[in-house]
Amino acid sequence: MTTKYCPALLISAPASGQGKTTITSALARFYTERGKKVRIFKTGPDFLDPMILEQASGLPVYQLDLWMGGEEHCRQLLYQAAGEADLILIEGVMGLFDGTTSSADLAALFGIPVVVIIDATAMAQTFGAIAYGLANYRENLRFAGVIANRVASPGHGDMLAESLNGIPYIAALPRDPDCELPSRHLGLVQAEEIKDLNHRIDVAKQHFIDANFDYQAAAVAFKQAEEFAVPSLLKGQRIAVARDSAFAFVYKANLELLKDMGAEIFNFSPLHDNGLPEVDSIYLPGGYPELHLEALAKNTTMHEAIKKHQQQGKPIVAECGGMLYLLESLTDKDGYSQNMLGLLKGHAKMQQRLANLGMHSIELDEAEIRGHTFHHSTLETNLTPVAVSKSSRKRGKGEAVYRQGNLHASYLHLYFPSNPEASAALFMV
Repeated sequence: MTTKYCPALLISAPASGQGKTTITSALARFYTERGKKVRIFKTGPDFLDPMILEQASGLPVYQLDLWMGGEEHCRQLLYQAAGEADLILIEGVMGLFDGTTSSADLAALFGIPVVVIIDATAMAQTFGAIAYGLANYRENLRFAGVIANRVASPGHGDMLAESLNGIPYIAALPRDPDCELPSRHLGLVQAEEIKDLNHRIDVAKQHFIDANFDYQAAAVAFKQAEEFAVPSLLKGQRIAVARDSAFAFVYKANLELLKDMGAEIFNFSPLHDNGLPEVDSIYLPGGYPELHLEALAKNTTMHEAIKKHQQQGKPIVAECGGMLYLLESLTDKDGYSQNMLGLLKGHAKMQQRLANLGMHSIELDEAEIRGHTFHHSTLETNLTPVAVSKSSRKRGKGEAVYRQGNLHASYLHLYFPSNPEASAALFMV
């Protein structure tokens, strides 16, 4: 088992909304423009933040989640990155210690130093108290220091630095709406929707330059994971994957695993294409179909192509927004409704409040697969579920899993590396 060394940082915060994605993106752009190859990861199951981070670094961004993917999967991703990168940045999820497996758990397991971002708005000495608590709450954590965000003035920054009592004060970014990132009910909006995204990242980056920022992260030893031979269960299979503005929530690790198992991947757009490529199965991931109701409803040639595919007994795997697309109708939060494909009996309606979220596992004939759920819609249907997922939280609400022939549908976003064989079976007749 070999070891590779690479400087690395885990960027976390005391809570969501502190500016983790903005600052991680700015740091990636800062180091990239200085000739470093920066690999970024995102802790947790998030789809949206990685889209922003990819634009900042110019390289693919993968999720690192100990619960969904397991320790060896995360270890291998980090080991591979350490062999090709000059710097690894990992954006945490929620607060440092939050979650089924937290950002702190990941940092402690792999010995990655933690930099905490704290929104300093309307704060003085309490800034130091929060930093002290985060630095000392857990003994086995390498705490590298603090970045103050949304600082009101140089004098305010001096006050914050004085409050730290020896905790490294790595940098301070001023309050600047030009580098803030817009959000929607699931978090940040998709990168392609932020027309001035590069400008916003560059504005944040420039603040680091103006402050003469020159932080050098410590090298971390990343050990190779245990060897695991990926079975060629999908050799010769052709899979059509919906990829457009309505269906963008798909894990890169899922697509790579399908390819590693022998499948050929063909992207298609339910919004714009008139038909399907010649394929054996369809993968409809989640996204924002509710933002494209009219276009999805009008593309009836695509409806007919997918219906024909299903009538031929070919597999369809539909997750969250992909499942909503297969229902009889979908209604947005303003009450505007359109007919969808009607392959599944039922109607969905977007709600003002979150309907369900959390890490889940499902037990099917193919065995356990892990993933997560996060949605604002509710579903009315008479369909009988073949299974109900189990939440990782004690009081979590399970999600129904529906099967109609070889059509598999659920609100769950499955993480295929959690069980390659079971995931492959979803795409096989």
